[in-house]
Amino acid sequence: MTVNLCFHGVGTCVREREPGEAGYWVTDELFLRILDEVGSHPQVRLSFDDGNRSDVAVALPALQERGLRATFFVLAGRLGDPVSLSDSELRLLRDAGMGVGSHGWSHVQWRGMGPDDERRELVEARTALAEASRGPIDEAALPLGRYDRQLLARLRRYGYRAVYTSDRFPARPTAWLQARYSVTAGDTVETVRSMVTRPHRFAETRNRAACLAKRIR
Repeated sequence: MTVNLCFHGVGTCVREREPGEAGYWVTDELFLRILDEVGSHPQVRLSFDDGNRSDVAVALPALQERGLRATFFVLAGRLGDPVSLSDSELRLLRDAGMGVGSHGWSHVQWRGMGPDDERRELVEARTALAEASRGPIDEAALPLGRYDRQLLARLRRYGYRAVYTSDRFPARPTAWLQARYSVTAGDTVETVRSMVTRPHRFAETRNRAACLAKRIR
């Protein structure tokens, strides 16, 4: 089984763009210690959401130093703003062997979108990121982790190769829907180690049941 770990920002969140964002940032020191911990676990896959500049300023060199790879799910609507990735930085990630995927346009939930929002979030964002990074965008991460079967069906029709959630349980390596564990400011190396080594079977069973309920509603 694969354990997907997701980061959002590394360092200090200077300005929250939405309530609670700072709670998803981890300090530089903790981030480096987590990378040192998970580097010895080949079943771990790493990803980053939102497209913050810390992805390139902090995360990329740390990954390269340890020979690790990650996928960066970027918000197209934030490209080029002062605290987010630029087009050239997306290309830098690709050149370094990292993956680039879509997190949509404006960090709104995708469940229940109307036609105009759906086109912007699922189609136009993907096109903008492909052009900016000069490569295909065939994976997506769900903003806010919310979904239902109608949304998943749309993502399949648009040809996304894999879709990542926030469901907090291990995933089959080849599954189309990939559950992830989000690392937050309240985590430690020890709590991340517990995610990787899977001691909390009851919580995983509960999260799998919740995932199934979302997929059929």
